[in-house]
Amino acid sequence: MERPAGEGRPLLPAAGSAGLTSAGAVFIMLKSALGAGLLSFPWAFSRAGGAAPAFLVELGSLVFLVSGLAVLGYAAALSAQPTYQGVVRAVCGAAAGKLCEVCFLLNLFMISVALLRVVGDQLEKLCDSLYPNGTLSGAPLTLPWYADQRFTLSALCVLVIFPLSVPREIGFQKYSSSILGTLAACYLTLVIVLKYHLQAESLGSPEPPQPSRASSWASVFSVIPTICFGFQCHEACVAIYSSMRNQSFSHWVAVSVLSMLICLLIYSLTGNDAVVVVARLLFGVSIITIYPIVVLLGRSVVQDLWATPKRRATAVPEVHEQRSRVVLTVAWMATTLAIALFVPDIGKVIELIGGISAFFIFIFPGLCLVCMTGTRTLGPRKKAALISWGVISVLGGAFVCGQSAALAVLGLLR
Repeated sequence: MERPAGEGRPLLPAAGSAGLTSAGAVFIMLKSALGAGLLSFPWAFSRAGGAAPAFLVELGSLVFLVSGLAVLGYAAALSAQPTYQGVVRAVCGAAAGKLCEVCFLLNLFMISVALLRVVGDQLEKLCDSLYPNGTLSGAPLTLPWYADQRFTLSALCVLVIFPLSVPREIGFQKYSSSILGTLAACYLTLVIVLKYHLQAESLGSPEPPQPSRASSWASVFSVIPTICFGFQCHEACVAIYSSMRNQSFSHWVAVSVLSMLICLLIYSLTGNDAVVVVARLLFGVSIITIYPIVVLLGRSVVQDLWATPKRRATAVPEVHEQRSRVVLTVAWMATTLAIALFVPDIGKVIELIGGISAFFIFIFPGLCLVCMTGTRTLGPRKKAALISWGVISVLGGAFVCGQSAALAVLGLLR
């Protein structure tokens, strides 16, 4: 398949023509996955009935996660497309491509809201630590205007996040921000593990009662959307693959497996206790550098939705491209900031994102696998096995998406 003009540039270009190294690809994959979901995993582990059942759900999900990444990397190589939506459009057809673009845009937009909401929570906790919510007389203390979350988060967006999000390419931060995010997540995990064991030794508190078997199974399935949200890096995986120096299929599978195993380790350790303020603050700093990646991917989807095949084949003037990029970034940030400041519960947002992420982790990779298998010359057994796995992936994604939507509706009705 030929790549249309204007779609040949990778979204995450490396310096020069060397391309991303294996370490760089792993760090960016981790950066894409280790975001706001890290703060929701303690709830997910508690909801699932403890570490053991939650870990089993993680292991089961890991099979689909790695499978989806492998399929998307192979599809990107086959279609020569540098974006997720471009791969789906080229492999599965125009209709599936449009559906992917709509789901992609909605998912990235909600992720942006979740990221800003998490950063706002960290700023609020920092201000609370600087201005204790109370006095010696017991009367509540009113925070000054400059400590209000609406001001601090807005100022942070204008002064820090916006300058990081405007550039056409974010290759300049592919190592610094990715390493920062990964190290912050590791530090967060270390603090949680130490705090958990120190508290266990000093308090000697008994284990909480385990839920019944029936409710445990229901709770286990209910945390799948949260786990999907925590592990999702599939939206950025095509852009990462297109920027890699070594694009062999085996190498990509190795990068995907290593990234997911590191995520599994960090999430499994983190899911055992709440976090402390310092660790939250450090992780909030790392989340700031995730937002520009989401904006970059979101801009590419909006441009694809607006562009017709004829427009994709023509070069866009530099001045027009720069103006549209700034306008899109301002509109994206202003809208997500407004929603983030008034969303009462980020848990509901994460549930919805987890359901939508099922399209990118399960459904679209499954469709790509079925479509690619139909066009390749394979043995009957191998072909049947691949098509069966693609169908299972699509059905599993439909189950997770439907379950997430049902939980969200039930939560709103309560």
